[in-house]
Amino acid sequence: MSVIRQDDLIDSVADALQFISYFHPLDFVQAVHAAYEREQNPAAKDAMAQILINSRMCAQGHRPLCQDTGIVTVFLKIGMNVQWDADMSVADMVNEGVRRAYLNPDNILRASILDDPAGARTNTKDNTPAVIHMEVVEGDSVDVNLAAKGGGSENKSKMVMLNPSDSIVDWVVATLPTMGAGWCPPGMLGIGIGGTAEKAAVLAKEALMDPIDIQDLRARGPANRVEELRLEIMEEVNKLGIGAQGLGGLTTVVDVKIKDYPTHAASLPVVMIPNCAATRHTHFVLDGSGPALQTPPNVDDWPDITWEVGENVKRVNLDTVTREETASWQPGDTLLLSGKMYTGRDAAHKKMQELIESGQGLPAEIDLKGKFIYYVGPVDPVRDEVMGPAGPTTATRMDKFTDFILEHTGLMGMIGKAERGPTGIEAIRKHKATYLMAVGGAAYLVSKAITRARVVAFAELGMEAIYEFEVNEMPVTVAVDVNGESVHTTGPALWKAKIEEQAIEVV
Repeated sequence: MSVIRQDDLIDSVADALQFISYFHPLDFVQAVHAAYEREQNPAAKDAMAQILINSRMCAQGHRPLCQDTGIVTVFLKIGMNVQWDADMSVADMVNEGVRRAYLNPDNILRASILDDPAGARTNTKDNTPAVIHMEVVEGDSVDVNLAAKGGGSENKSKMVMLNPSDSIVDWVVATLPTMGAGWCPPGMLGIGIGGTAEKAAVLAKEALMDPIDIQDLRARGPANRVEELRLEIMEEVNKLGIGAQGLGGLTTVVDVKIKDYPTHAASLPVVMIPNCAATRHTHFVLDGSGPALQTPPNVDDWPDITWEVGENVKRVNLDTVTREETASWQPGDTLLLSGKMYTGRDAAHKKMQELIESGQGLPAEIDLKGKFIYYVGPVDPVRDEVMGPAGPTTATRMDKFTDFILEHTGLMGMIGKAERGPTGIEAIRKHKATYLMAVGGAAYLVSKAITRARVVAFAELGMEAIYEFEVNEMPVTVAVDVNGESVHTTGPALWKAKIEEQAIEVV
């Protein structure tokens, strides 16, 4: 029998969440680096370089890998012989650990959790509550797996109830392209098979806690059908040519993890959940001897990647840029942005539209004519930072507002993560605007380009407030040009064809 103290669980959860906010699992870093070395598409290679540089910077600076510091998911296996020295429930202890981690003044983590999700959607301000799965098992210890899951990847989760005779591989290959790039590839796929609908979803999430070992599996060969499926899905998905950030390339996923469970004879539930380039998870065990604190990795084990400014990179002054200049930009071009831009996400767009429609108009501090807006909800700064990690959010969420905002404000362009949908692209083409893509998973790197930041409107929205940023050489890619051509359509199609025609090896 072991006695687990209340503070030991709280401290261990808080320590683990701080740890995973700035340390990638080393196996993930190594897998992305191997993909970087193999990559033949310059745009995808550049995106992975930014992800790897960001990872090293975060490991050194102890700041978040991504501005979206996630919703906390915890898997607890509690030994039947455990006794608790506690006056809080297990769930309350976990949530107190989450609260302390996210409010840590040395490394503030963005609070993203909203109460009353179908109603007022009010921020809980401390990122609680966590999603907690508890199981009572044999033994006298408490085994804890936990993760911080970003909304961009979580939103791309897919569920299906297949017929028992259907092909799981075919479903995954048909479904993955419909997910777009908002889940920030390259990443991992967690797949749950069997049980019931809700069991398959839990299996898929839990599978993402496992270490990357697909290359070891390939070397030794599969021992069962699940391992065969992992290899088949990995190969077929990478043949799609989606590539890093959806720009086209050889690596879309670095591993496929599968867990299964017995199911009804008439059923084949399958759930697929992706992990993004900000893969964050860890494990610890409490045995009564005190808190289980994480051991920092050796940062020297991170690859020393540099990002080079190529000859074809265009420097853009956002304070003087003209529509004639934006009309010359081509999909796939790399730009370095300097000057002033505004920020705005879903809530800010909704509020701007409501103010314009009411006749009240926008606050005097916001003049979008000829300007760019960056879809971002940044992390608060600490110490001498101008702004905390400030990577882009998924741009398709703003598609429904795009035509209205372009028509009524004179906005020249937008910056966000991943592709735009048909509605957004048509609005961009109609108004001769442009859409630029920043790399998802490089939030700390992006923040270093911000030289000044101030809230100019809607401060009550917290991280969804509108800021005015001044940036110096912020790297972006032209994703949709003024004619509505999207690199997220042309890039994957080109690389899928290259893979098919040239028989380029994908792994």
